[in-house]
Amino acid sequence: MTKIGAHVSPGNVVAEAQARSADIVQVFLGNPQSWSAPTFSHAGGAAGMKQALLDANIDAYVHAPYLINIPTTNNKVRIPSRKALQQTVDAAFEIGAKGVIVHGGHVPEADEPAAGFANWKKAVDQLDMKVPVFIENTAGGKRAMARHLDAIAQLWDHVGHTDVGFCFDTCHAWAGGIDLTDAVAKIKAITGRIDLVHANDSKDIANSGRDRHDNIGNGNIDLEILVAAIIAADAPVITETPGEAPEQAADIALLRARLG
Repeated sequence: MTKIGAHVSPGNVVAEAQARSADIVQVFLGNPQSWSAPTFSHAGGAAGMKQALLDANIDAYVHAPYLINIPTTNNKVRIPSRKALQQTVDAAFEIGAKGVIVHGGHVPEADEPAAGFANWKKAVDQLDMKVPVFIENTAGGKRAMARHLDAIAQLWDHVGHTDVGFCFDTCHAWAGGIDLTDAVAKIKAITGRIDLVHANDSKDIANSGRDRHDNIGNGNIDLEILVAAIIAADAPVITETPGEAPEQAADIALLRARLG
């Protein structure tokens, strides 16, 4: 059976998971809008969090901070981005996480994407990948590394020699202009894998470039197409949908009923 869960607060991760009937969880370790080093708010710190997850038989994934932009040509962002990604991987290892998710990022409008793909290669070649790293497709940006299929193909030409994985976000794909009816097949043809699904509906129309998640079945993505894409991905599923535990529990229950 497909494991299904949600992005939750890390402070009492097992209780948060149980409130949503989640099999798996995704967390931030610290402020996602800060360059600060990861922190462990769980009782007992990293060791306490790891043991609690083990005791509850819940797999965890860690989402890297939003500020990270690995491909950028701006040294003031790229250098701390590499440091923050390594710190996130190290922290994820401490809690026994199954992987770290990081956005594909972008280069400034004035620069060619080729520089960004090269920067990704340099970064992964230097990264001590204690846990797997999954690059996530993004919704917007003209110079994005992982919005359009052709960009994802160029990105994998630069990172595919490593064990870097792929996180497929349904809302991002929809908003980014990728046709969901065959998106999974085309992405797998490029990357050879999808390691995690972010199952999110979208508040906006297709190819809007806007990253606004909605609850499953409430947004603009046809539910049958959304479910079919998730099934085709054949990977663990994390919802990042609006609301608190009741709303996210409803999303998980709906997906569980559809996915089996």
